[in-house]
Amino acid sequence: MQLEHTAISFERKKFPIALVCDHIYFQQNIGSLFRISEAFGVEKIIFLGKNIPLNPRKINKTSRSTHLHVPYSVIDETNDLLDYLIHNNYEIISLEITNTSKPLKEVYIPTSKKIALIIGSEINGICNEILTISNQTVHINMFGDNSSMNVSQATSIALYELTNK
Repeated sequence: MQLEHTAISFERKKFPIALVCDHIYFQQNIGSLFRISEAFGVEKIIFLGKNIPLNPRKINKTSRSTHLHVPYSVIDETNDLLDYLIHNNYEIISLEITNTSKPLKEVYIPTSKKIALIIGSEINGICNEILTISNQTVHINMFGDNSSMNVSQATSIALYELTNK
């Protein structure tokens, strides 16, 4: 029998993870990212870019009000984001397929640093400036003809792996 939400007793936990969204603009994805972040105990979300569409009415459909519970901020410029991450001693992990990326299951989680999980835009992925300063670049192994998946789905897989290490 399916349990009611009130009967589920998962341990509530926060992880020292900032989800960094590099120019994510689709509101359905933004709402889903709030919901996923809340479910996996992400500390905060950082949106990189100008005019990020954070209209609560549209985001609420996919976030199911989790946007009210996950702290977030917006940083307009890439250089400001990089300064913030480096100054605050984040382990910068980019989720992107590159010529040097390694499978997600091989990600290294240092115990002395917070994690900044970088996810890329729906169109262009993660910008080169961020990839260049990343401590690690990881990808999700896929076995079909497609070489990418929806940013929300990929984030779910990555957060599951990171929070289980």
